[in-house]
Amino acid sequence: MSPRTAARARPARAARAKAGILAKADVARDRLDDLYRTFDHVDSATDPVHIVRRYQSPEDREVVGFCAAALAFGRVASVLQSVEALLGAMGPHPAAFVRGFDPVRHSARIEPLVHRWIRGRDLVALLLILQRMLREEGSIEGFFVAGDDPDAPDVSRGLDAFSARALDTDLQEVYGRRMPKRPGVCYFFPRPAAGSACKRMNLFLRWMVRKDAIDLGVWTRVSPARLIVPLDTHVIRLGHCLRLTRYTSPGWKMAAEITASLRALDPLDPVRFDFSLCHVGMMNACGYKREQKDSQCPLRGLCRPKGGG
Repeated sequence: MSPRTAARARPARAARAKAGILAKADVARDRLDDLYRTFDHVDSATDPVHIVRRYQSPEDREVVGFCAAALAFGRVASVLQSVEALLGAMGPHPAAFVRGFDPVRHSARIEPLVHRWIRGRDLVALLLILQRMLREEGSIEGFFVAGDDPDAPDVSRGLDAFSARALDTDLQEVYGRRMPKRPGVCYFFPRPAAGSACKRMNLFLRWMVRKDAIDLGVWTRVSPARLIVPLDTHVIRLGHCLRLTRYTSPGWKMAAEITASLRALDPLDPVRFDFSLCHVGMMNACGYKREQKDSQCPLRGLCRPKGGG
């Protein structure tokens, strides 16, 4: 194929890829609705969100939710262990602990904790940032909406402002006068403008904004229609298999495009499909580019398990 012919073919391939399952929109919506209902109960899968559900007050759920989502990388068992260790150090009322957190008095509880490359002092820095949010705006939601535009089509602008303002917090008492150029706490506050998919931030927003058997609906000032799917390896695999995205490299653009495809099926709550799609991947039921193909997939017929094309 000549370069000129290839150039003409690319837009057509992109259009087909972008259309994906939308060519079968009614069928796709019904199948994804069935899958959603299969997982929409609290015992459907092991997940860090269930730790958040143990707390009854909205302010505790908000603080615990942020900490749990922040540590939601790596093996599920390791994530759960690390979240439980942090909450054990914070005591039975996490929001009150954050409000009264004093690095001099309390750091000895936090500094021994480690989660992969995150060290205890990074968690101390995180608690100081959360403390600033609660003191300045009354809640993490208040801190988020102070930089958000409710008329924007999605939460990207709000996330950018949220992370930028969070990292403006003075953390010298944690890291010293010679602060690292990029201390570990920065990992908790990525930005869409830098291309990050912001997986854990979007996961936290899903827990806080949506309301069903899984998600908690603590927040009231952000619309579920504006959420972006938390992009992990399982959602990426399903996104390709279902032709929800044409992107091959993970990042904000891929997350936004997968969400746009799901928004065409449910404009008011596109991210409600995330939990079920993610756990289909975690169960190894998706056969994208695998020998099993779609033999174990509950979405058989909507997908292209061979990949490519």
